[in-house]
Amino acid sequence: MPIEARRRSVQCVSPAGLHRMAYLEWGDPRNPDVLVCVHGLTRTGRDFDSLARVMAEHYRVVCPDIVGRGESDWLTNPAYYVTPQYIADIVALIARLDVAEVHWVGTSMGALIGMALASLKGSPVSRMVLNDAGPVLARDALVRIASYVGTSTSFTNIDEAETYIRTVSAPFGPHSDAQWRFLTETVTRANPDGSLRLHYDPSISQMLRASVSAQDIDLWSYYDAVTCPTLVLRGAQSDLLSRETMQAMATRGPRAQHVEFHGVGHAPTLMNPDQITPVRDFLLADLR
Repeated sequence: MPIEARRRSVQCVSPAGLHRMAYLEWGDPRNPDVLVCVHGLTRTGRDFDSLARVMAEHYRVVCPDIVGRGESDWLTNPAYYVTPQYIADIVALIARLDVAEVHWVGTSMGALIGMALASLKGSPVSRMVLNDAGPVLARDALVRIASYVGTSTSFTNIDEAETYIRTVSAPFGPHSDAQWRFLTETVTRANPDGSLRLHYDPSISQMLRASVSAQDIDLWSYYDAVTCPTLVLRGAQSDLLSRETMQAMATRGPRAQHVEFHGVGHAPTLMNPDQITPVRDFLLADLR
């Protein structure tokens, strides 16, 4: 039988009021082994469909749309599109799942949320994969991302939207035509006039642009506080996570294992077997 996801949601709170965070749940809902997969800045939980189908044999896999993205609500105050709010929402989600601990896969922004959550005393994260982000965020990469996030973009049809996604997401590396169409369809929504728009609240760009300074962002204090087993993935051509930072992550904090994927920049999509296999092997080492 094909493995299909169930769409659910959890009510969360910010200082501006209540909001709903949508998530997909794969696998046996009674399984106490939970894997939480969190997407990048402008993506959705659908990015993990391929990984979730593989891991649902072993886990209850939960893939949220972080607030402001996908099927989740938009915040009334964009000042709360920040990591502390995302952590609070994830804590509410884990409480809804009724488990004491989870394994974590996070891509880019999702990796930063996971790293910050795992650094907290009593964290529920007991094993973690950080996909192409770490304790040093390269300024030039943040400038590149900020140049297109939040721009007013409308598309006449899905082909036009795919051309845009292929352009801004070129660092994802080679993908099949079917994969590029999937990566486009999951991040576009229909306007009343039949045109298409991107799925996220353009206001998420405000806090991103405010964080860009003249220097790289240093998050070593968070990483050094992490104690759970950690695997870091890096696209060999990544402009956000340098090879030097990845290598330093193997000597500090949780002393992460690391894997690089050639021909890929920021960030590996975890859609193909060569990227899924190291994630699967690392996570299941704790379940065997």
